[in-house]
Amino acid sequence: MHTPFTIQSAQTADLPALIDLDPIARREPGRCQTLGDAIAAQSCWLAEASGSAEALGYGILNRSFFQQHFIPLLMVAETTRGRGVASSLMLALEAQCAGGKLFTSANESNAPMRRLLRKLGYRESGRIENLDDGDPELVFMKLAERRTG
Repeated sequence: MHTPFTIQSAQTADLPALIDLDPIARREPGRCQTLGDAIAAQSCWLAEASGSAEALGYGILNRSFFQQHFIPLLMVAETTRGRGVASSLMLALEAQCAGGKLFTSANESNAPMRRLLRKLGYRESGRIENLDDGDPELVFMKLAERRTG
């Protein structure tokens, strides 16, 4: 089956496109720094439209959560949402840590991300209060399946 996009490791040259698709990065220098650092650490994956260099989304996978695999950031361009980009990015990130635990989080108010996580088999694993006033951060975990080839 042909997918309308590919997922690959993001490169330094991709940074402007990632910033462009991320409304928070466009206004917060700290997010730009996070993206640049993730690219330099080879921990950022990019979804691109097949046959073009159009950035559709990105995900970051690192070990910043108690030395466990963690997805601190998943972003899909607003114009591309609902087309499977987020699911494909999540599955690509899961494949990077096959056989281990994978954690991520979402604000309680982020219903689309919570739906995606439920659909992909993540289960709620905790709650962190006071990061964002009145909007707790929910932590999710999934055992990433070991793939056999």
